Amino acid sequence: MKGNRRGTVSDLASLGEVAVERLCDILDIDHIEGNRMKIIRMIILLMLLVAQGLAWGGFEEGLAAAKAGDYATALREWKPLAELGNSSAQYHLGIMYENGQGIPQDYKEAVKWYRNAAEQGHAGAQYNLALMCRNGQGVPQNDKEAVKWYREAAEQGYYKAQNNLGLMYGTGLGVPQDYVQAYKWYNIAGENGDETGTKNRDIVAEEMTPAQITEAQKLVKEWFEKHQQ
Repeated sequence: MKGNRRGTVSDLASLGEVAVERLCDILDIDHIEGNRMKIIRMIILLMLLVAQGLAWGGFEEGLAAAKAGDYATALREWKPLAELGNSSAQYHLGIMYENGQGIPQDYKEAVKWYRNAAEQGHAGAQYNLALMCRNGQGVPQNDKEAVKWYREAAEQGYYKAQNNLGLMYGTGLGVPQDYVQAYKWYNIAGENGDETGTKNRDIVAEEMTPAQITEAQKLVKEWFEKHQQ
């Protein structure tokens, strides 16, 4: 269930339709009627979809370059896409700035790109942004903000965020201490493949009453029922 979201053909088409409307407004061609207008709109849409496809190709080229350690090429491919709003490019650009890969390490820039991607729903970026907030890297240390972004990623099935959200509840960081919620998120993380989550669930269970464990297990069941629909 760990989900970094990538664009689909339908996503591109939706974006293309929006862009077509904007271009038609800019070019002031809405007065054209009938088949001629339909043809013009179709041509514009096809051109935009081709451009989107080329952009995605650029992202993949950047990914291959980064895996090979060629960060200069990765930066060249990703930076323009990130500036155009590609959340995957923004996420990977954030990683480069955070770790100083091919560019000077810059936590503030990393936070900027993680936030841009996180606000578009990129789970990996949400998790990394939460870590930056938790550690006070590039932003003032803020546990409440960390909890916010851990939760966003956790709800998407990102098990590292689920485990860390459990940790925040278990220790009362950014939220009131709540063993039931801690157990819930640890358990969910474990079910999604995180061995640390399973170990942490068993540890926090030692501090809980049987009634609390039953309540937490109910919440786990409800979460999976909701997210498997």
